[in-house]
Order: sequence, then structure tokens, then C-alpha cells
Amino acid sequence: MFLNALFIGLLGTLIADVLSLLTKRIFKIPFLDYAWVGRWFLYMKQGQFTHTNIIRSAPLSGEKSFGWFMHYAIGIVIAFIMIWLFQVGLIPLNSYLYAFLFGIITVGFPFFIMQPAFGFGIAANKTPIPNIARLRSLLAHLYFGIGLSLAWYLIL
Repeated sequence: MFLNALFIGLLGTLIADVLSLLTKRIFKIPFLDYAWVGRWFLYMKQGQFTHTNIIRSAPLSGEKSFGWFMHYAIGIVIAFIMIWLFQVGLIPLNSYLYAFLFGIITVGFPFFIMQPAFGFGIAANKTPIPNIARLRSLLAHLYFGIGLSLAWYLIL
């Protein structure tokens, strides 16, 4: 189960990143700066879990590489949870649609945990253009759903 989660999480996240990169190049839509993710986790070591605005929080050494590491680690954890749900019978085992939908559902993590902790509000409601931020998050997790589904297909 761990090896499957590792493969599906890594490949699903990689596919999402490739699709995000293509979107950025074709449509000029930027996505999350993973330095902010690294900064958020590194500040947690100091006991700070929320920020007024993480962009204005002092940068920390190694935050960008740590952010990318955590991005992939989270993808693996999500894949592990998804596989566990398949194994206990809560989600049909051979359904790529469920893997796709599971990826999209993970948009709740940035909407209700990360963005508020970054100081951006629930579902980015404190950002200058909340609907654009929401669309970017939704696209990223749509791409993750595609990645999970394709990776799941390759494993079976």
C-alpha cells in the first residue's frame, strides 16, 4: 500500500505540476509559489501557524525547496488516504472517476486550511481578486485529480 501511495502521489502531483506549467505558459495564469508553503511549514517549527499575510512574513532559509518537498509529500499522503478509502470499501476500487473526484475534493485543504493560515481568508476571500485565486486553486486540484486518476490507472 505504501509503494502504491508513493507512486500514485508522486506521479499524480507531477502530472498536476506539468499541467499547471502548461497553463501558466499558454494562458499566463500563475499558480501558488511553493516558497510560501515552505515558509508556512518552517514557521510552524517556531510555533507560528497563521500569518497576517505570508507574503510579507520574513523569508526563511530553504523555504522554496522545503515547500516543493512538502507539496510532493502532501500528494503522497493524499494518495495514501485515497488508497485506504478504496481498500476499506468506501470508494469503488476500479473507479478512475472517484480518483479524479478525490483529487478535486482536496481543494478544501487550501480553501479552509492553507489560505486562512496564510492570511488570505477562507477560500481566499481577503485577496484582491478572490475569484481568480479560487479558480487557480480549483484548477490546480482539478489537475491533481487528473494526475491521481492517470496514476491509479497505471498501477492497476
